[in-house]
Amino acid sequence: MEGLFSTVGSLSSGYDREQVDEFFERAKASYEGSGEETLSAADVRQVAFDLVRHGYNPAAVDAALDRLEGAFIQRDRSDFIATHGQEAWMERVAERATTLYPRLVRPDGERFAPPERGRGYAADAVDDVLDRLVDYFDSGAKLSAAELRQATFPSAPRSRAYGEGPVDAYLDRAVDVLLAVE
Repeated sequence: MEGLFSTVGSLSSGYDREQVDEFFERAKASYEGSGEETLSAADVRQVAFDLVRHGYNPAAVDAALDRLEGAFIQRDRSDFIATHGQEAWMERVAERATTLYPRLVRPDGERFAPPERGRGYAADAVDDVLDRLVDYFDSGAKLSAAELRQATFPSAPRSRAYGEGPVDAYLDRAVDVLLAVE
């Protein structure tokens, strides 16, 4: 798989080519069922690569990872539907979606705890994204998993911030729900 992605310049940092190639080889074997290891969409979302000089272009690799995650989810959905039916799949997705809702009905500024110390994600920016998620669930407003995945938040002092870890974990769960129905 050498040369699977474009590289950055020799003075720039990109993803370690050997790590990326090895992961994509493992993912291909897992997806095709020919490998010993079983990878999931969550494994794809959580993979991280070292930054090295003259590595693979991170944007190209990240885009491929997004497509790969979608492929794993599609495969899982097809397998589940073949065994349990479409209605059971939608019930499963609806159940996962309802676990998101209690946090969405909290008042702005109170949806997550502040960071234990220092800075965190600006609460108003996170609340704006969560308001879009409310609109998606309540009125069918357009929102894609890619939009959620690409959401970034400015840093803010503790008094006006949410802790980053809980926000990231919550958005990961929301991405799972959106990908399940896309």
